[in-house]
Amino acid sequence: MKASKKTTRDQTKVRQHDWRFVLAMLLVSSGAFFDPAAAQNSATQQPSATIDPKVTTILRAACDKLSAAKSMSFTAVDTYERAARNGQPLYYTVLNQVTLQRPDKLRVIKIGDGIPDEFYYDGKIMTAYVPSTDLIAVAEAPPTIDLMLDAAWHVGAIYFPFGDVIVSKPCAVFDKLVSAFYVGQSVVVGGTKTDMVAVAAAGIQAELWIGVEDRLPRMIRVNYTDEPAQAHYQTEYSDWKLDASLDAAVFRSTRLTAAKRIGFVPPGAAPPPRGSPGSTKQP
Repeated sequence: MKASKKTTRDQTKVRQHDWRFVLAMLLVSSGAFFDPAAAQNSATQQPSATIDPKVTTILRAACDKLSAAKSMSFTAVDTYERAARNGQPLYYTVLNQVTLQRPDKLRVIKIGDGIPDEFYYDGKIMTAYVPSTDLIAVAEAPPTIDLMLDAAWHVGAIYFPFGDVIVSKPCAVFDKLVSAFYVGQSVVVGGTKTDMVAVAAAGIQAELWIGVEDRLPRMIRVNYTDEPAQAHYQTEYSDWKLDASLDAAVFRSTRLTAAKRIGFVPPGAAPPPRGSPGSTKQP
C-alpha cells in the first residue's frame, strides 16, 4: 500500500491495496445493512490500539481462503488520485485481468488510463510486453511469485496494486495493525452482501469490503496519512475463479517471440510509472 517517499519495492508494501499489509483493504459503500450514523459513532468511539476479534476472524478467513487456492483469476480495477497543476484532484483508472498458478506462474493484462501492457512470469523469467509498440523487456526472475513481486519492482519499477492478494501468506500483515473495528454490512459493493471493516496502522487507514458468504475481497479504499496530499486509492475486485484448471499456454504469448527487445528500467533511473507509490506525474 502506498505512502510518500516510496521509491523501492520494500517501501511500496505499505501502499498496496494488496494484502500483505491489510489483506486487501476493500472499498465499501452504504447498503441496506449499513447505518452511516452508527458507523461514524463506532469509528469515533473506538479507543486507539484496539483490535476487534470479529475483524481478525473476518480477515483471517479471507486470507486463508486466498492462500489455500492453487490457482486463481480475477479482475482488479485500480483507481488512484493525482493532483493537477492547479491542485485539483484527478482520478485515473486501470483494469488488471489477473491469472496465477502457485507457486510460480502469473499473467497480468492491463488496460486503462495509460499505455496498455502485458506481464508474464513462469518461475524463471519475467516479461513485460507493450502491444502498441511491440516492445518487450525480459529479465531473470526468482522461483516464486512472492519473491518475484519484489524483483519486478527493483528491476523495472513494475508495481501490482493487487499484490497482497496473491502472496502466499497474506495474513502476515496483521502484526502491523494498531486499530481494527467492524463497521457493518453492505449489499452494494460487488453485487453481494459484504462485511465492512476498518483498519489502521502507522501512516495508513483503510476500509475493506469482504464477501459474507465467499470471504473474497470485493473492494478496498485506502488513505495514506503521511503523504503530503493524503491521496486516496481504491481497488475493486470481481470475476473471482479459484482452483480452476489452467492451460500452460495461458502464461505465454506467441507474439512475444517476434517483438523487439529493450531493457528494463530500474526505479532510480526513471520516474516511477503513474499509479506507483513514487509517482508524481501530473497531467
